[in-house]
Formats: sequence, structure tokens, C-alpha cells
Amino acid sequence: MNIGTPLSSFATKVMLLGAGELGKEVIISFQRLGVEVIAVDRYQNAPGHQVAHRSYVIDMTNESELRKIILKENPDYIVPEIEAINTDLLSEVDRAGHAKVIPSLKAVQLTMNREGIRKLASEELGLPTSNYGFARSLVELKELILDEINFPCFVKPTMSSSGKGQSLVKTESEIESAWNFAASGGRVDQGVVIAESLVDFDYEITLLTVRSKDSSGNICTKFCDPIGHRQENGDYIESFQPQPMTDIALEKSKKIARLITNALGGLGIFGVELFIKQNDVWFSEVSPRPHDTGMVTMATQKQSEFELHAKAILGLPVDTSLLNPGASKVIYGNHDADQIYFEGIDQALQFPGVDIRLFGKPKSFKKRRMGVILASSDTMEVAIDNVKKASLKISTKL
Repeated sequence: MNIGTPLSSFATKVMLLGAGELGKEVIISFQRLGVEVIAVDRYQNAPGHQVAHRSYVIDMTNESELRKIILKENPDYIVPEIEAINTDLLSEVDRAGHAKVIPSLKAVQLTMNREGIRKLASEELGLPTSNYGFARSLVELKELILDEINFPCFVKPTMSSSGKGQSLVKTESEIESAWNFAASGGRVDQGVVIAESLVDFDYEITLLTVRSKDSSGNICTKFCDPIGHRQENGDYIESFQPQPMTDIALEKSKKIARLITNALGGLGIFGVELFIKQNDVWFSEVSPRPHDTGMVTMATQKQSEFELHAKAILGLPVDTSLLNPGASKVIYGNHDADQIYFEGIDQALQFPGVDIRLFGKPKSFKKRRMGVILASSDTMEVAIDNVKKASLKISTKL
């Protein structure tokens, strides 16, 4: 693997499609390796825009706009970081050999849409999942839930992230509002929703799974320690690592993660979400990129999920080892405003092992992630306690 010099004719160039807080950290990891990075997003001054060599604001579902930027920049790698992207164009670019789509074209096409990835996991690979079905109209959704899925169940858009557009449906009277919310909450309104039964689980994990190259140049699979997390309305609030679990459940989780990521192929990190009940494991979802719950790895691992992703993409060796337990907790904007400021950061940082990342998003919404609190400690319990104490010190002001 040869890496050139940024801003030269020998530069190794990476284009990120999506430049939020996760993309920002990936960009920083690439730049530490001397890679020239172009950040593309749908709004001005996204977090990744602020640290990339160059940035663009376009509608990434628009084939003409996206094609123009790709032809102009001629990247070696295209790294999708969000769902709302014209995958037909990426298919054309990848197949023509103009740029390598990360982690693979198949992974991007399938995981951008819950329908594709769920059918791969359940119907082709035979992985255990919740009972599910797809509906293309309100009438179909009512029939699906009443005849097959039953209550309670979740209704989600087929293309979304971080719980956007997701509803917990407990009665027939809530189905119509869930349909409307899914249509408005998805990255792109596909006219299709997924309904899935509620799994009786003890906890859920993210198993960060890395496909990288070993010293012989062969693709190998490595796992980070499991990450536990707490969600509200499908959106991550807190995460902690390592999540305690039985050896049997962990081995089942690794087997499922290996099967799904092998089927998707390519190089990079995957966030495999799983439900756990004692020794039983169910597949939930997979993201072919760093995961929001994995931000905790900035406080726990020798190499964070962002460094692992960048190195794996470039064909470099990776190290998934855990240094110490840790925890993370989201900082919300708490205001709908064009600008806010943060108070109490100095007080929050006085707790042992605590660190802060403020994402630099140009606008605040009440439930928009504007930062994250990280903590490392000798025990996970102390780390969780310290992030909670630190969060009480931080407030957002207009």
C-alpha cells in the first residue's frame, strides 16, 4: 500500500459522502495518515467540512450533482457515511473502476435500505431476527400488523438512521400516525416501511466488526469488545464498553457478525447491532461504517473505531484491543436555534477520566446531537457514573 502526499499529484484521495460528527473523526484519522480528504454533505459547515481539505454542499441523491463532484475530484476511494445517496451512480463509478466504493458496492446498496439487508440476513443467511414484514401503503401496513406482526411492534422507514421516523405501535389506532411519521422521518421517502415485532431481550449491543488485511495481504475479520447502549425512541443516549455477556452469547454474536459482514464484503468497519437474552442472540441491523454508539472507543481502545476504519480501508494492519473500560453520553442541543453556546464544560472536565467532543454543528435542534461526553476508568460502573455526573454540569444556552 502506497500513500501519497496531500495536495500533490501523488495524493491518495478519499471522498466522504456525509460529513457529520462520525465523518469528522474519520477525516481526522485519514489526515493523520497523510490522505487528502474531500467532504460532501447536504448542508453548509457540517462538522466534517470544518476539517477536510475541501468541501461541497450538494443533494447526494441527485445523480447530476454527485457525478459532477466525483469527476472533478477523481477520488481513489468513496466512503458513504449516510443513507441518502444515489447508489445507482456509485454502482456505475465502482464498476467502471473510477473509484473504490467503501466497504463494497454490495454493502452500500444493501445497507442503505432495511428491506435489502433484512432479506439478506433472514432469508439468505438464515440469521435469527425478529418477525418482520414490509408495507407499501397504509392499508398494507394495517393488514401486516393485524394479521402477522401483532402488537406491540415497531414501524420504521426503510431508509433512516438514529431512530428517525421510528414508532412503537401498541394499538390499531396508532398505525396511521406511525405510517405518516415513517414517511416524514426517513432520509428519503421510499414509500415503504418495515414493521417488526418486539423482541424480548435483556440488552442490545453493537459489535464493531473490522474487515482488514493481515501481514500477508489476506482479508481477516477482527472484533472490538461488545458495546452496550441505551436508546430512547431508537436514538442512542449512552454507550459503554465492554458490555458484560456470557461466552456463549459472545461467540454467537461473533458468528452472526462474521456471516453478515462476509456476505457484504470489502474493507472497513461495520457496526453490527444485536439483541441478547441470556445465551440467545438476534440480528437487528448493520451499518457499513463507524457507529454512533462506538464513539465510546475514543476513550476505551488503543485505536478508535474511526482509526480502525481509515486503516482498514487503506489496507493497513489494525489493532482492536481494549485499553480500559469506558462510557459515553450524548450532549443534546435542547434548543431549536441557529446558534447556541455551552456552559459548564470546565466543570464537567474535572471528573476523573472525562473528556468532551463538541461536534461544531452550525444549527441546534432540541434532540440534535451536538456533542458527546466520554469517560475512561478502571471499571465500567465508575465510567458510567462519571459521564452522568459530567452531563449534569453541561447546559446549552441561546
